[in-house]
Amino acid sequence: MDILNLLPQFGNLFMTILAFVVALSVIVAVHEYGHYIVGRWSGIKAEVFSLGFGPVLWSRMDRHGTRWQVALLPFGGFVKFLGDADAASGKDAAAMATTPPERLRQTMHGAPLWARTVTVAAGPVFNFILSILVFAVVMMSQGETAEPLTVGALRPLPVEGVSLRPGDQVLAIEDRVLPAFGEGEGFGGFIDDLPRRALLDYEVVRDGSRLRVQGPQLMPPLVNGLAPQSAAFASDMRTGDVITAINDTPIVTFSELRSFVEGSDGATFDLHLWRPGGETLVVPITPRRVDEPQDEGGFSTEWRVGIMGGLAFEPATQRLDPLSAVSAGVAQTGRIIQGSLSGLYHMVTGAISSCNMSGPIGIAQVSGAMASQGAESFIWFIAVLSTAVGLLNLFPVPVLDGGHLVFYAYEAATGRPPSDRALKVLMSIGLTLVLSLMMFALFNDIVCP
Repeated sequence: MDILNLLPQFGNLFMTILAFVVALSVIVAVHEYGHYIVGRWSGIKAEVFSLGFGPVLWSRMDRHGTRWQVALLPFGGFVKFLGDADAASGKDAAAMATTPPERLRQTMHGAPLWARTVTVAAGPVFNFILSILVFAVVMMSQGETAEPLTVGALRPLPVEGVSLRPGDQVLAIEDRVLPAFGEGEGFGGFIDDLPRRALLDYEVVRDGSRLRVQGPQLMPPLVNGLAPQSAAFASDMRTGDVITAINDTPIVTFSELRSFVEGSDGATFDLHLWRPGGETLVVPITPRRVDEPQDEGGFSTEWRVGIMGGLAFEPATQRLDPLSAVSAGVAQTGRIIQGSLSGLYHMVTGAISSCNMSGPIGIAQVSGAMASQGAESFIWFIAVLSTAVGLLNLFPVPVLDGGHLVFYAYEAATGRPPSDRALKVLMSIGLTLVLSLMMFALFNDIVCP
């Protein structure tokens, strides 16, 4: 075996691991900092803030008496408050019994109920705040599509005779008035109804004058993105490729590709590609079954190859104001939460495959895939994963933040906390559940296609 042939594989593996560690470290650091800073504001003393587990690689003591450390195993982190027995905030009964009365207020278990509640809730809340801010910043940097639809830059396509130019405002195509880009279904229906030709008649405004020009099919079979863990991502395809034919049958619209894939029943077929610069190649590809969330709720199982389409040109954008960007970030975070809960419910009821749950290997693969598509895609993925981590920690399972909040709710209702013995039993059950879920997800990573 030629060892040089393995170097790209080792390089890809290294980048995958690095992307996973960076993404997880950012999310864990924000989550644990939420616990730490709100705890400090609430009068609870943090003894240790650790990024990672295991042997300590670096540490320092700050002026508040908190030891900040980085540990060898970068797969999580914790804040150990005064009076905690472990990283899961279990009560150290022996230490609490010997703690001077004047210091009990500084312990997690001796602080008022409100202080403990906000400290525990702060971790997931900080994850959601991170997601909202990242989504908002990315949306502000991208801007929103200008209305009327305006040509920003033409994408390379194997089409001759195009007279459409950057700066043209598109009013109509093939004598059909163009709907607003933000109309969603209306705009999508307009695209699907266009004639299936490579060149179309556009009516545009250019330098204040209305003109009729020749432009490309509005949504050609362009590879505008590749979904991680998809058949297309695993192939030789690249962003910017244009599909010219399927099994020697020419196509000129993205909808032709979509229809063929959906009706393929999973059979392998050949995609003929044109690559900017003139290179052509043939790529065999086999669709995979994917459970997709629907706007009206629920899931639909479809055949997919993981190719994301796009317009024949990059639309010109206009600045999105901060308030609108934050609002959009909140909405995006809400959609992820809703989709995650819906997906979990449908997996539990058997409506969709349990293979939709990924473990550390799957998440690492997606991390590497998103990092390979650029910094913006990777940062967006961190925000998505941060939402998922925040949501997971709110589940009412002992050892998770949600479990502690359930204990606090019980204390608020009854006037007394659960007994130490009951807490130990429940924490053991919770730890077993969490470890079982992790093993199940890891099993999925290994056996699921």
